[in-house]
Amino acid sequence: MNENDKYVIKAGETRNGNFDTVITAERAGWEFCSLKIADLKAGESEVVETGQAELLVLPLSGSVNVEVDGTSFELKGRTSVFTDITDYIFVPRGKQFTLTAVTDGRFALPATKASKDLEVRYCSREEVKTGLRGSGIMSRQVNNYALGNDVETSHLLVCEVLTPGGNWSSYPPHKHDVHSDDERVLEEIYYFEIRNGGPDQATEGFGLQRVYSSPGQDIDVTAEVRSGDTVIVPWGYHGPSVAAPGHDMYYLNVMGGPAEDSTWLMTDDPCHTWQRQAWEGDDIDPRLPMTPLNEEN
Repeated sequence: MNENDKYVIKAGETRNGNFDTVITAERAGWEFCSLKIADLKAGESEVVETGQAELLVLPLSGSVNVEVDGTSFELKGRTSVFTDITDYIFVPRGKQFTLTAVTDGRFALPATKASKDLEVRYCSREEVKTGLRGSGIMSRQVNNYALGNDVETSHLLVCEVLTPGGNWSSYPPHKHDVHSDDERVLEEIYYFEIRNGGPDQATEGFGLQRVYSSPGQDIDVTAEVRSGDTVIVPWGYHGPSVAAPGHDMYYLNVMGGPAEDSTWLMTDDPCHTWQRQAWEGDDIDPRLPMTPLNEEN
């Protein structure tokens, strides 16, 4: 089997009812991470059982009402991932909740297996940790929803990255497949959306994703990615994620692993880590930020 066929899941391949993306831990062949994306018309509902997982309800577009434990939360959401960050909800294991779309929209449910009983938590958009990383053609925007902020999880880490067309992100290539003082074992899902470009913004865009072997962990993925595609990364160096010129790239990262400290630690490919020093002092791409930043972060 071609490695791309194993680790690259094309848009619509896992569609099930109102969910156009369903990446289970079983489908990925690992233990922790999963992702569902509900595509709902205004007024449509979907009942979700968390089971042994913890998750976020994270609007990609549109607004949604979430009813859980007899309490109703309305997420204002956003028009699209390219226009704003969003409010969201953390839902722990052992819960049943109902999504009801207030407007047409798509709502991501990034999840991992959980090992603690926590509380439902609504998070305003002001709680998202936002920032710019890199410089020049390696500039990108990172929005952290359950990573480096005050949202408590047992294993779930979630962020999203916005990369202007023509730029490289997830660069230098890095890995998190051993447990050490500098690294944690973390499975990772990349879910992509690519902004249309060209005349009248009518041309479908694409990007490229690379995943390759780290010491003792063999993998070889070089894939074209389009809106709705997913790449699963069980191990190995991953990066770059390259946005084709004229087409901005979004990806949602879902991470989780056995460590109980909910910490993102990684190490660069030593062949490319010098890039971090090379971008110091250079200008950030003027197309960034692509959405408003939380300045207090």
